Amino acid sequence: MRRTTPLALAALAAALLLAGCGTEGTRGSDAGGSVSPKPTHEKCASALQLTAADSGRDLCLAKGGQLRLSLDGDKARPWKPVQAEGGALTAINSGFVLQPGDANAAYRAEKPGTVELTSTHGTERWQVTVRVR
Repeated sequence: MRRTTPLALAALAAALLLAGCGTEGTRGSDAGGSVSPKPTHEKCASALQLTAADSGRDLCLAKGGQLRLSLDGDKARPWKPVQAEGGALTAINSGFVLQPGDANAAYRAEKPGTVELTSTHGTERWQVTVRVR
């Protein structure tokens, strides 16, 4: 029976690892080297709960779903009221008790489209893009 040395096993592992490298950009490509687009049938959330930590995110909300957000501020540096640009969301009662400096909002996803939600807190800007599908 032939024995395999640890060095031979390490060489085999390295060869297998290198064989998988460099294929990410060509997966699903044609002869011209272009990359196939991502599938458009992503699963969208039926409910979203957002905070200041979610700033910069691009999210998907299913039609009929609800989005709630709470930005915690204080009297010295309050959050401005949340602004929604786009017609896919309808404002609903947030049900939150407002503390001085906080910005809270709630929306229902009414129709397909894209909405940008924004607020400011001193010089900090909070922004989230919501796609309704």
